[in-house]
Amino acid sequence: MSLEQHYTAILGLLGEDVEREGLRDTPKRAAKAMQYLCRGYAQSLEEVTNGALFSSDNSEMVLVKDIELYSLCEHHLLPFIGKAHVAYLPAGKVLGLSKVARIVDMFARRLQIQENLTRQIAEAVQEVTGALGVAVVIEARHMCMMMRGVEKQNSAMLTSVMLGEFRDNPATRSEFLNLVR
Repeated sequence: MSLEQHYTAILGLLGEDVEREGLRDTPKRAAKAMQYLCRGYAQSLEEVTNGALFSSDNSEMVLVKDIELYSLCEHHLLPFIGKAHVAYLPAGKVLGLSKVARIVDMFARRLQIQENLTRQIAEAVQEVTGALGVAVVIEARHMCMMMRGVEKQNSAMLTSVMLGEFRDNPATRSEFLNLVR
């Protein structure tokens, strides 16, 4: 059974007339949208970074702030939307700027929980760069809390993962946290 057929069945089980004009092509569109929203499963770290690692004498923090992210929570299949801040301390290599955002997207475009997403991004940046430390903070709003359940419209979730120097050195960690405030 195709994804489109499953959407047809779901709409029918909700009590909808799947033949009415407004829904006639909805299963096809919904299937296409879900494949797009979950495209991260078809990507690999090697593919998204595409060898964009360059020699550098820089040993100071590299920070990419406010990377917007869109993901689906694995518990309700509802969106969570937010931004990621990703930093690393180079150890002879720097990553192409857009590749940091591509790493965020690759993991965000999978069914997720924010806690795991934060760790996956940090570990991937660490793996690719061999950095002395990596820090990731994500702030997101979860539709599963806003549209259903407790219906808290102004709630946001913050998660962080600190690796290497960001975990071990309070001054480095503090510098990062001050920069992302």
